[in-house]
Amino acid sequence: LIVPLSQLDPSIGTITASECMFRIYRDIRFSNDKTPYKTHFSAFIANGGRKTRMAGYYVHLQPDESFIAGGIYAPDPTVLESIRNSIYQHPEEIRRILDNKRYCELFPALSNEEKLKNPPKGYPKDFKEVELLKNKHFVTHRALDNEFFEKADVIGRLMELFKVQYPFNDFLNRAVH
Repeated sequence: LIVPLSQLDPSIGTITASECMFRIYRDIRFSNDKTPYKTHFSAFIANGGRKTRMAGYYVHLQPDESFIAGGIYAPDPTVLESIRNSIYQHPEEIRRILDNKRYCELFPALSNEEKLKNPPKGYPKDFKEVELLKNKHFVTHRALDNEFFEKADVIGRLMELFKVQYPFNDFLNRAVH
């Protein structure tokens, strides 16, 4: 998946699978559940791999709970401010991406997790895209059933979904640079 994604999104560059995959071991230090292993596989494909500040493509494989996602989850404060500034300076561009018919069909909503109740400091309350500025995470996702991964050409079908995700990630990555 890394090779076709890096052809679609040149910002990914050359990374290895080990840089993208999350470890299978659970952190059980503060958990009542001492099961040592995760019950899913996940990887984040982006420039710099799973530890990057950049937007990328996430794959989560788990029986009956698989999904893909794209964007930036929990950006550090400087990255978050850069994204908000980019949205403020280019509201028509981000709105065009998020309102694209195909994008809305496949990735219907931006994550509202930990969304601010008020606009962030330094931005006007009457800004037309103020709801976007309130986000702390810029992630969209799509649930996938088990059959999606059991059929032939899973890479090709994942790529079709990630092609639709690319403009959103590109916008975020340009904001971060």
